Amino acid sequence: MKTSLILSVLCLLLVGCAAPDGPRAGRPATPVVEEQAREVRIVGAQGAAATWGELVETAAAADVVLVGENHGHPLGLASAATLWGDLLAARPQGVLAMEFLERDEQSRVDDCIAGITDVDGMAAALRRDEQGLPPAHRRMISLARDGGRPVIAANAPRRYVRLARAQGYDRLRALTDEQRRLFRIPDSLPQGAYREAFDEVMNANAGITAEQLADQAFAADRRVALDATFRSQSMWDWTMAESVARGLDRGRPVLLVVGRFHVDHDGGLTQALRSQRPDARILTVTFVDRDAPQAGGLHREDAGRGDFIVYVGPARDAGAAARN
Repeated sequence: MKTSLILSVLCLLLVGCAAPDGPRAGRPATPVVEEQAREVRIVGAQGAAATWGELVETAAAADVVLVGENHGHPLGLASAATLWGDLLAARPQGVLAMEFLERDEQSRVDDCIAGITDVDGMAAALRRDEQGLPPAHRRMISLARDGGRPVIAANAPRRYVRLARAQGYDRLRALTDEQRRLFRIPDSLPQGAYREAFDEVMNANAGITAEQLADQAFAADRRVALDATFRSQSMWDWTMAESVARGLDRGRPVLLVVGRFHVDHDGGLTQALRSQRPDARILTVTFVDRDAPQAGGLHREDAGRGDFIVYVGPARDAGAAARN
C-alpha cells in the first residue's frame, strides 16, 4: 500500500488535488467507452467476487458513497463516472461531491447546474483544462446537471490549507466568519494506521532512512515537519467530510469522488465523516491501479482497503485491464 501511494500523497500535499491555479497543458487520456467502464474486476471486502449490478445496488442503499480514485487513471475515472450515472438512475435524489472543486468555487458550479453556463463554460471560468478537470469528471457534473442534482465543491481552498501547515489552526481560528465558512478545522487528528501510513509515505518520498530517524535530534525535527503537513491533510479530510455531511440534507446518497488515500483502510476522511455523522451508512469503493490476482480474490495488501475494491489495471494499459 505504502509504495503505491507515494505519488498520490505528493499530489495531495505539495500541489493539491484540487485543480491548479491556472491552465496547464496536458494531453487528454484515451477515451474509455461505457461498456469498458463496467467490465472491471470487483471484489468485496472479504475477497468474494462481485458484479457491477451488486456494486450499484449496494451503493444505492447507502447514505454516502466514498469513491477513492487514482488521479488521471483513464479506466478508473471512466468507471467511477459510470457508477455515478448508474447510481443516479437507481436513486434520482443522489448528490455529487468532488474533492477537486473548492468551496469558494461553488457559485460557478451552481451556475452550471442552473443552466447559466455549460460544463465547458464552468471549466473555463475555473481556469481548468482537461488535466485540471478531466473528461470523466466533466461527465459526472453533466450527469448531475441533466438530472437537476446538486454538485458540491467539497474541498478547502488551498490557501487556507497552506496556512494550516505553515502557521497552525489558531491562525485560521482568528479569521472572519466569511473566511472560516470555507474550511473545517478538525476536532481531532487521527492516529493509528492512517497517520503511520502517512508518515511512512512522506519519509519514503523524502529518502529518509531508518538510520536518520534513529538520531533523536533529526527525528524530532522531522516530526515537526510531518505534524505540520499532517495538519493540512487533516483539514482537507474534515472539510470534505463536513461538505458531505451537509449534502445529506439535500439528497441521498451523497457520492464523493476523492483521491483514494483519504479513504483507503478507514482513512482520515472516513473517520472524520463518521465522527460528524455517526448515523450515516457509509460505503467505500476504492479503485486500485493494478490487475486483480489471477486466482481471484484480493491481493493481501488490499484486504480491508474498502467495502468494494475495483481493479482497473495499470494506467498505461487501462483498456487491456478492462478486457481481462
